[in-house]
This record gives sequence, structure tokens and C-alpha cells, in this order.
Amino acid sequence: MFSQAFRSLGARARPHVVSAFGLGGLFLNPSRHSNSSATGYLLRTPPPSAPREVPTPLVFVSASSWDASSRKGVDVLASWYAQRGYTCLEIDLAKPSDASTSQALMNHFESELASHIRMLAIPFAPVIISRAGATLIAQTYISSHPATGLLLISPPPSNASVPQSLLPTPLEEFIFEARFPCAILCAEAEQSRLAAESRLWKDPGVDKIVVQDEDAVVGQQGVVQIEQWLDELGI
Repeated sequence: MFSQAFRSLGARARPHVVSAFGLGGLFLNPSRHSNSSATGYLLRTPPPSAPREVPTPLVFVSASSWDASSRKGVDVLASWYAQRGYTCLEIDLAKPSDASTSQALMNHFESELASHIRMLAIPFAPVIISRAGATLIAQTYISSHPATGLLLISPPPSNASVPQSLLPTPLEEFIFEARFPCAILCAEAEQSRLAAESRLWKDPGVDKIVVQDEDAVVGQQGVVQIEQWLDELGI
């Protein structure tokens, strides 16, 4: 039953599409990814059939014009959790054309993300969910902004391990303390390198969620594990 429901997400999702700034936004939809460089955003609200309505929103952060893998499967996750009663905001951040350093790049992404979340005018700090390169954006954001939780999906083991095609100059490692709920989700093949190199993986306060393979990360196994983590947080 779960598998059948999971496969039908795209057909049942009813996203409410808006632009954070009204003009110039890229309107995303669950059936198509855009390769435009414009920042876009999709707000999914729970349908009347949802079993509950969760007050804490989930914010899915990607930057596909910078790292295409950061958006892989994000729409599937957001669609599923909207059906489960979560308000889900997908933000696909545009890559700036004038960021000459990695820090300037992260500062741009952080500012854009903060503006979009602020325009949502929600009373509860969100759970930030990101994948691949976008996990650097999420970590930059939570270093200066409140969040109810942070989920990093397949993050780079360290900033130094990120290829120069994404980070043109060295980026200092993050030093924030995980004093709020934080988890890392990865495939089994990624676990050993994260265990050896990732500061957060070595932090006992960070939850570790390991699934079978990359397909399972945003597949049925990953969806169930993430929801269990959210339930344990009381969200």
C-alpha cells in the first residue's frame, strides 16, 4: 500500500505556487525541473485529506543551477510530506554571477534563503532539509538563523572535499554546535567516508540515518526514516 501511494505522489500533489517577491520568480511545479538561473519557489500546503496539519514547516533548499544533484528527489519528498500534513516550501536558489569567492557565494545563498523564509511569515522556525552541495547553504543559514531542525542528505564530508567547480576558493569549515535537532541521511556507500571525515558525523548529538543505496535516499526507505525522525522530535 505504501509503495502504491509513494508512486502516485505526483498525480495527487496539489502545490500552491507563489513567488516570494511577486516578480521575477521562477514558478516550479512537481512534474518539471527548470534549468533557469532564476530563483524559484514552490509552496505545498496540506490537502483536506491530510491526517493532520503540522504547524512547523519543512523548507527544502536546493541550488540546481550551481549543483544539479542538490535538487534530485526534492520534489518527491516535499510532495509526500505535504500529503502527510506538513507545509513544504521548496526553494531553488539562483547562482549569482558575481561571487568570486566561496564565502561570497555562500553569503549570497544565505541572504536569498533568509529572504524567502521571512516572506513566508511563519510563526515557527522551520526544519531545513537539503541535499549534496545545498547542505553547505543550509549550514551557512543555520549558523546565523533559527531552525527547529536540520536534515542533511548526502552532505560532503567536509568543505575541503567539495570540488573547485562548486567552491572556487577555500571555504572555512563550519563550527556551529548542533544544539538543536540535527541529522544526516546517507546511503551505505557514503557512510565510511562520512565517519572518517565529517565533523558532524562524529558528533554524538547528531542523528545518523543510513539507507541501502542512493535510490533509497529519496525512496520509500528514506521517506519512512525521515518521518520517523520528525516524529521523534515531536514535529
